[in-house]
Amino acid sequence: MAKYYTRACNFYYGKLAYQLIKKKKALPLCGNKHIAFDKLEIFLRNKKRISSRFIHYKNISKLKIKEKTKVKEDLKRIISKRKNFVFNLDFSCPNIMGILNMTPDSFSDGGKYNIGTKSSKHISKMIRDGASIIDIGGESTRPGSKTINHKIEWARLKNILKKFKKNYKKIPLSIDTRKSEIMLKSIKCGADLINDVSGFNFDKEALDKIKKYKIAKVLHHMQGTPNTMQLNPKYENVLLDIYDFFEKNIKNKLKDKRIILDPGIGFGKTLKHNLTLISNISLFHSLGFPILVGTSRKRFINQIAGLYDSQERIGGTLSSVLFLLSQGVQIFRVHNVKEVKQGILVFEKILKCK
Repeated sequence: MAKYYTRACNFYYGKLAYQLIKKKKALPLCGNKHIAFDKLEIFLRNKKRISSRFIHYKNISKLKIKEKTKVKEDLKRIISKRKNFVFNLDFSCPNIMGILNMTPDSFSDGGKYNIGTKSSKHISKMIRDGASIIDIGGESTRPGSKTINHKIEWARLKNILKKFKKNYKKIPLSIDTRKSEIMLKSIKCGADLINDVSGFNFDKEALDKIKKYKIAKVLHHMQGTPNTMQLNPKYENVLLDIYDFFEKNIKNKLKDKRIILDPGIGFGKTLKHNLTLISNISLFHSLGFPILVGTSRKRFINQIAGLYDSQERIGGTLSSVLFLLSQGVQIFRVHNVKEVKQGILVFEKILKCK
C-alpha cells in the first residue's frame, strides 16, 4: 500500500522569513514567524520502494487526490503553533534540557554527580547557565548497559527528587526512566515529564499505571535494548521507519496527545542512520508535536571527528544543536548547558539580523 510523507524544507530566517510570510510567499514553521519555508519534500513509500520529490507549497493543488489530501493534512500540522503542555516550558523558542545522571556508569559523566551535594550544585549551575528543564536519571542506558532493579534506581534518585520542587519551583522536572515504579514515585515528587528511552515498551504496564495523572511524555525511539541496540541495527529506511513508529504509538498508545518526539540519536543507530535523521529532522514536524533531540557527547561525533575528538565533544554537540535549531527543533538535551546556550544566543542573533 502506497504511503506519503511530507517534509518542510528550503528555510528562511529572521526578517526575511517574517517578510515572506507577510507577503504570503512562505509559511511559518510550527507557528514561528522567524522560521519560514516554501518547499516540501514528498516521500512515497510503496512496499519496499521509496522515492521523493520537491514541490513549492503553492503547487499542492496540482497533486493527485490521495497525495494532495495527505500533504494538506501534514502541512496544517507543520505550520500550526505547538501547545505548551509542559509546566513553564515554551515551545515557541529553543529550550535546553540539562542532563543529571545519578549513576556510577553513564557513558560520559558516570559517578560525577551522583552524590547529594554535587548533584544539587550541578542542578543549580545548569539552571544558572540557561537550562529550561532538568532531566534526571538513575539508570545508565549507554550502549551495552544492563537493566538494574527499580529499588536500586529509586535509591539513587529519591533524595534529589524529593527536594527538587522545593528548591526549583519554576523549573520543569523530567524523569529519565523505563520503570513504572519510578515514574509513579517521581510524579508524586512533582515530575512534569516522563522521558522513557524505550518508548514505553520496556514496562508494558507503565502507560496504564500513569494514565490518570495526564503527565507529558517523551515518545523516544530505540531499536532493541541498551544492552543490544548497537550490535547490528537495521532499518528498511530509518527516517520513514521512525516516522511510522511515532505515528503508530501516537494513534494507539499515547492518546492524550501530551507528547514530545525524540528520534533517539545513538539508540540502535549507525553513523549513517544518525546523520540521516539529523539532516531530515524536519519530517517529524508533520506529526504536529514538539521535537526533542539529544546529540550531546554522542559517539557519532567521534566517528566523524576521528583524531579531532575530545572528551566532552562540545564542538560536535554544538554544531549539531545549531543545525537542528535551524530546522525548528524545540528541545535540546545536553550536558554542557552554558556553551550550548551561548551558541544558541549568538546563532539566533545572526539569523534575526538578516
